Amino acid sequence: MESDAELQWSPWMPFEEAARTAPLEPGVYVARERRTLEIVYIGMAGERRGQGIRGRLRIYLTGKAAVSGLGEAALDRALADQSWLQDMVERTRVDGPLRATEWAKAALARADLELRWTITSDRSSAVIAERRLIAEAEHRLWNRRL
Repeated sequence: MESDAELQWSPWMPFEEAARTAPLEPGVYVARERRTLEIVYIGMAGERRGQGIRGRLRIYLTGKAAVSGLGEAALDRALADQSWLQDMVERTRVDGPLRATEWAKAALARADLELRWTITSDRSSAVIAERRLIAEAEHRLWNRRL
C-alpha cells in the first residue's frame, strides 16, 4: 500500500465538480462540509468497470446510492433535520410526489460538500488506505463503523 508520503491529494473542489473531473482510477476520497471545513466522510472506490473514483461520485449525484456510503450518510442527516423535512414535504405538496432518488439528491445538496481524492494502485490498496484514514480521524465521521 502507498505510504502517506506517497499519497498525492487533489485540491478541494465542490462535489459536482469533483464528480465530473475525478480520475477513472481506484482511490480514496474525502468529503468535508463547505461551511465548517470539517472532514465528515472518507470513502473508497475500486476500479468500478473503468470508472474508478469518478464513477463512485457520479452514482451519488444520481441519487442511486441513497442506501450506500456517503449517499446514505447524507440522507440520514437530512432526514434528522426537521426544517429540511418540512421543506421537502412542502416541495412534495407543490410539485407532487418525488422519487426516492430526488430525496437522495436533495439530501446530498443539503450537505454542501467539497471533496478531494488520491489515486491508489488498485482496489485493495484503496480499502487499506480508507480504513487507515478512518482510524486516524481525530473526530467522529459520518462513516459507519467498519
